[in-house]
Order: sequence, then C-alpha cells, then structure tokens
Amino acid sequence: MEKTNAAQALQNLSIQEIMQNAYHKHILIPAFNIAYLPMVAPIVETLRRLDTFALLEIARPDITKFEAKSFGAVKEAYDRTGERGLCRLHQDHVPVIDEDMNEVDWRSFIHEALSLRYDSVMIDGSRCDLEENIHITREVVEMAHARGASVEAELGSVLGHEAGPLPPYEELFASGKGFTSPEEAERFVNETGVDWLSVAVGNIHGAISGAAKDERKVEARLNIEHLRKISTLTRRPLVLHGGSGIRKEYVLEAIQNGITKINVGTEVRQAYEQGLRAGGEEKAAKALALRVEELITDYYKIKGSAKFLIGQ
Repeated sequence: MEKTNAAQALQNLSIQEIMQNAYHKHILIPAFNIAYLPMVAPIVETLRRLDTFALLEIARPDITKFEAKSFGAVKEAYDRTGERGLCRLHQDHVPVIDEDMNEVDWRSFIHEALSLRYDSVMIDGSRCDLEENIHITREVVEMAHARGASVEAELGSVLGHEAGPLPPYEELFASGKGFTSPEEAERFVNETGVDWLSVAVGNIHGAISGAAKDERKVEARLNIEHLRKISTLTRRPLVLHGGSGIRKEYVLEAIQNGITKINVGTEVRQAYEQGLRAGGEEKAAKALALRVEELITDYYKIKGSAKFLIGQ
C-alpha cells in the first residue's frame, strides 16, 4: 500500500515530537503489545489501511510467558514491514522489582532496547520507594536521551500482574489503593525529566498467566477528577496501562484530561489466540486485524489520526 502524505511526513518526526503533538491536540496513541511475532504484520497493515498512528510495544512477559521471542526478534519483524511513518517501537514495562518481588537487571534490558534503536523505553520503579524510583528513572532518562530515545516511567501501582487474586475491583476503586499521588507526580517529573508518565487512576492490568489470562477483563473505570489533578501538575503526556476493557466513555474523557498513550494487550492477544484456536495463523491474523480496526474506529475514534499529528 502506498504511503499517505501524512505517513511520509511522520517518518521525519521523533516519537517525542509526535507524542507532544498528540498531547496538545488530545489525540490518543494506542500501544499494542506484541505477544506473538506474527501479530506485527496484521497490526501494521491495519494502521496503513486506516492511516492511523500507533506504537508496537513489547514487555518481558510477552517474551517469557508468550511467544514474542525477544526484543531483537520483534525489531526484526518491525523492520520487515518497512513502516516508520505510522508506528514506532516501544519497550514496555522494564521493572526494577517484578511482579514476584524479585530484583531485575533493568539496566541490561534498557541497554538492549537502546542498542536495538527502539524509539522509547519504559522503566517501572513503582514497587520502589519514591526516592529510589526518582533516582533510577533519572538514570534511565540520561541513558535514553543520549541515544535520542524517549522514556516512560510509572508512579503509583497499576495492579493486576501480582501473584494471587486481586481484591474485588469495586473495593480497589473505592479505596484508591495504588492511585498515583498528584503531588508526588509533580515532584517526580520535575526531578527526573521523564517524557511520559504512567499513572494509576482506576485502571488495572489483565492477567498474564493461569486460567485468568483467557478470561474477559473486569470492566474498569477511571477517576477523572484525580487524573485531571495529575495532568494539571505534571503538564506532559500521561499513559494508561491496562487499557483493555475500560469503559469507552471513561477513555474518551481521559483523552481530554492528559492521557496520550494507552496500552492494549489483553484484547489484541486474546483476539489473536482465539483465531489461532479456530483456524491457524491466517485466521488469527484476520481476527487481530478486525479487533485493531474496531478499537481504532469505534472505541478510540482515531481513524485517520496520522494527518493530525504532523504539527502542533
């Protein structure tokens, strides 16, 4: 498919310029997790057909619990598409302490992605105390900016990947457990220089192991007033992890209150897996493409976003 003028123009912009344009214009950038290598091509083809910008992202669980193989393998699959105008590569969720409370060699993971020329990386120090999270994030910002890459970090706790069952969702939401503190967020961005901030305002991750990984996610909602406070104090693109299953009206309102990037893993992974079970890779690719199109056109309402992201 021939590149549109917008796609050609976006090739010359950095991911930070694109995110800033999206932030100022309240245009959502979805980030689709690649749990299986063959997911790359149908997602990119759908973005081309809809002239819509998105990120392809890969996290450690995509490699260790599913079949993304490696950060390098996803980079190779991405390079084969020849598409830099409508999508970029993001390294998702490199934890300092993982969901099993084990320390992670986060420097090596960040260094690997930067060496592979990923456009952006995410360091997740949310299980550390605030001082350590600031210290580590600042180090990653220095590493990444020296390579021309952007950095996402997390403050607060987007729950869902921990071992064992979560408390009932309504109990979590009412208590505000794990919600990002607006005041801490202001200090965090000022002291780290981080480019994008992942926040917790009612969103939760989908399960990545056990029987629950195949179940429908709980229909989450967002505390928009809390989000608005964070956005006012931080004044930079905010990120919504656990984007699958959040009620549509909350997502659309969140976009008007600072959310610029939304992570989508469970919905696209399950669509692909259901297609695999029903008829192999060809059917899986079609099911994935259909779900991505539905999200872009009906849920996020961002079809044709590329032409609006070229300049402020």
